[in-house]
Amino acid sequence: MLPLYRDPYFTFRFAESRIVPRIHLEGVEPGRRVSVYQSDPVSGERWKLLATAVTGADGWVELPEPVIVHAGESFVAVPD
Repeated sequence: MLPLYRDPYFTFRFAESRIVPRIHLEGVEPGRRVSVYQSDPVSGERWKLLATAVTGADGWVELPEPVIVHAGESFVAVPD
């Protein structure tokens, strides 16, 4: 089954503070470059670039430096 709509990016929102060393991007093939941006938790607007990395096996992205996210914050991962 094909979805009617699919966002070209992945949004991560957190209710609790976390240190995020890696993220999972389902359906993104290995070797694809990914940009991670801090974002507005309400509008989703991208604020600043936090990291760039490359997807590994099964869509896992090991970030060069862990992203520190406080309660209520969010970030987006955009496959290039």
